[in-house]
Amino acid sequence: MSESALRVLLVDDHELIRNGLAGVLDLEDDMGIVGVAATVAEALAAYDELAPDVVVADLQLQDGTGLDIVRGVRRHSDTAGLVILTMHSGDDQIFAAMEAGASGFVGKDAPASEVVRTVRHAAVSPRSFVCTGLVGAMMRRQSSGATRLSGREHEVLLLLADGLGAAAIGDRLYLSESTAKAHIARIYQKLGAANRAQALVTAMRIGLLSSITRPPDR
Repeated sequence: MSESALRVLLVDDHELIRNGLAGVLDLEDDMGIVGVAATVAEALAAYDELAPDVVVADLQLQDGTGLDIVRGVRRHSDTAGLVILTMHSGDDQIFAAMEAGASGFVGKDAPASEVVRTVRHAAVSPRSFVCTGLVGAMMRRQSSGATRLSGREHEVLLLLADGLGAAAIGDRLYLSESTAKAHIARIYQKLGAANRAQALVTAMRIGLLSSITRPPDR
């Protein structure tokens, strides 16, 4: 493994799966395995010791879940890549991984190339969530009403898309800045987003925004 290669920690309580993943990732010139773990406790200890670029963890572990690892690492690092790999890839699991702070979510039935792509994404954009099933999950959530924005929230979303901050949005809509911030936080929560960029991308994907027009430079 070259010095510039991505350093990956694998977490799964099945040795056969760990070995299979290691074989897939070790074939890539730009990544290599620096450690393995079978439990949440082992994974967090290994992360502290090895400081890997990316952690790939199973969702179900003997002493907890991969989300416990995501939350444990994310409390101390915004730059760590955190990927959940699981047999249980329903909508609830996807949203739980996104809300915990994971960088990506991959089903164990996905092709090896998708795992590799997700690991690379996690290293480059650790706080931007990627999952091939996310759009469908968001559309199903929207149709159930869970992501339906109120009229005021949609107004705030449109102003976010125009590049306005909380204070400017408050001025435009005759709201206090704290009220504008509360609307923004609620929009992020409904869209499962951690920041403005994620909220706008998700809103476009599920049809809440038809386009995003950047304001002209001033």
